[in-house]
Amino acid sequence: MKKYYTMFRRKNWLAFLTACLFGSFSVIPHFTSAQVKKVSQAKLKAMKQELVTEIDNQKKSTQEMVDMIFSFGELGFQEEETSRYLTDILEKNGFTIEKGIAGIPTAWTAKWGSGKPVIAIGSDIDGIPKASQKPGVAYHDPIVEGAPGHGEGHNAGQALNVTAVLALKKLMEKEGLSGTLLLWPGVAEEQVATKAYFVRDGYFKDVDACIFTHVDNNFKINYGDDGANGVVSVEFSFEGEAAHGAGAPWRGKSALDAVELMNVGWNYHREHMEPTQRSHYVVTNGGDQPNVVPSKASVWYFLRDRTYPKVKNMYEDAIRIAEGAALMTGTKMSYRILGSAWPRHFNKPIAETMYENIKAVGLPVWSEEDQTLAKAVQEEVSASKAGNDKKPATGLATKLNPLGTPVKFSVGGGSDDIADITWNVPTVTLRFPSNIPGLPGHHWANAISMATPIAHKGVTAGAKVEALTLLDMLVKPEIIESAWTYFTNVQTKDIKYTPFISETDKPAIELNTKIMEEFRPEMKKYYYDPTKYSTYLEQLGVQYPTLRSDQKTPKAQSAGDQ
Repeated sequence: MKKYYTMFRRKNWLAFLTACLFGSFSVIPHFTSAQVKKVSQAKLKAMKQELVTEIDNQKKSTQEMVDMIFSFGELGFQEEETSRYLTDILEKNGFTIEKGIAGIPTAWTAKWGSGKPVIAIGSDIDGIPKASQKPGVAYHDPIVEGAPGHGEGHNAGQALNVTAVLALKKLMEKEGLSGTLLLWPGVAEEQVATKAYFVRDGYFKDVDACIFTHVDNNFKINYGDDGANGVVSVEFSFEGEAAHGAGAPWRGKSALDAVELMNVGWNYHREHMEPTQRSHYVVTNGGDQPNVVPSKASVWYFLRDRTYPKVKNMYEDAIRIAEGAALMTGTKMSYRILGSAWPRHFNKPIAETMYENIKAVGLPVWSEEDQTLAKAVQEEVSASKAGNDKKPATGLATKLNPLGTPVKFSVGGGSDDIADITWNVPTVTLRFPSNIPGLPGHHWANAISMATPIAHKGVTAGAKVEALTLLDMLVKPEIIESAWTYFTNVQTKDIKYTPFISETDKPAIELNTKIMEEFRPEMKKYYYDPTKYSTYLEQLGVQYPTLRSDQKTPKAQSAGDQ
């Protein structure tokens, strides 16, 4: 027995040395090709065709999901109806649901399957303030005046994911394929407020790869640094002393003065910051009434830049300026992180695999009505003001984008907390065509297409791309093995993830509560009822497309020239 034990130790020691020398010890931490059922090229081609056919057969249920989530229009942390609707669908289809993950009531996971690989599939579900808009109407026409809506298009991504995984699940059951599918929602993405908590609390620790989806106006997939900014979202609060604003103002210590002085200090500081920074704020509490010196006031900042160290420096500068404002006003200052995101970095092998499937699926075939709506909306919001090469009345995309490669230079821009997941698990974001080019973003105009045939077709096409890519990852272990090689030897070779949030920080689940309490009762009257209406357009009585008489110009109606 001792002889065999010595041989075993020697073999394992040699295996360890070999792994260290050739990199496989750190490159393949999750699963190996021995765990995967071998599939011939001919068989894989047949299975892919089966997936495409199944997704085409699901067009009606896909449309209903897109329209239903659009009708909810919920803001971040308040996505109650959306989460209930999605988890009910998944639970009925055999998924195991865990609700309230990371201490967030509207966050959940839905798991199905067994064994390796474990692939996480996510998309955001929250809306935009004051973005209520009737779909298919090419001018501002709110469903509920002043209410939130899907002015980012987050109603589409989970409909895509559910369509793709249900088709794949059916195929996996038929073919006996190993693998675990883990669906999850991006809660409060507009506040970049949850994904870092999902990572911190271990929901991605056993995941082999992640596919995320996000609405766009074309298929887009890229790898490496995509040029976006990291961000820390932080609220600074000041506390002073109340007093009669006219009778004894000298007895007061104004928290609002501190807020205003902080903002003045920060705006002067901008002159000495690098051009890649983006910073903006709103006053969340400016006091109660003018005749009372405000004893409490708060201001909420988003601080963005291209790298973690730069964002961290901005954050530290903001704290110092807030401390100075408190010192000048004799008030007390405190601050709280409300959200954060690293700059994004996407995985090359998965992106390359997905791009091949994008080319195989291609863009949807847009109808004359689709193009007419798109061109009218572009004229309505002066799409040429967007800059770059975007011009008004060019309509919907008819040519695929190339595979996106790492940016060499960027002046910065938006942020997304999917970034925190990209630095913990090999991840890509599939951007799919369901919106109109050249729109402002975070705007009622971005909601116009999102419960119309434009979104329905784009989500179906995106579901095909995602399902085909997931199948590739299930039957070709070299994809995930290569993904981890890239992750270990390229992406994280010199940069290590350090979260902005601490172990004691908690998600700001109270955000948007008052807004939804104000508008939800009226919004409920317009929730989509698929048992009575075939589409949300039909329920709202919208003729597709609806244009004003002055929008019906030859330029807007020349929809067929592609």
